[in-house]
Amino acid sequence: MASATITSKGQVTIPVDVRNELGLSAGDRIEFILNDATGRYEVVPVIQLVKALKGMIGKPERPVSIEDMNAAIVEQCVLAR
Repeated sequence: MASATITSKGQVTIPVDVRNELGLSAGDRIEFILNDATGRYEVVPVIQLVKALKGMIGKPERPVSIEDMNAAIVEQCVLAR
C-alpha cells in the first residue's frame, strides 16, 4: 500500500506507483471527489476533452488561409528577435 506525508504547507508527494497507475506526470491536475456511498475521497485526474475548448476563441472576420497563418508565424518570429 502506498502512503505519503503531508508537509507543513499541506503538500503531498504522490508516490510514483500511484502516479503511474493514474497516468499522471508533472503539471497534471487532480481532483478530490467525495464518494457519498463510502464517505471517502477519491483522487481523480482532471482530463479536459478537446470538445471543451470549442468556442473559446471567436471566429475570424474572414477565413484565414494556411499561407496567411505561415506568414503570421514568420512575422512573430522576426519580431521576437
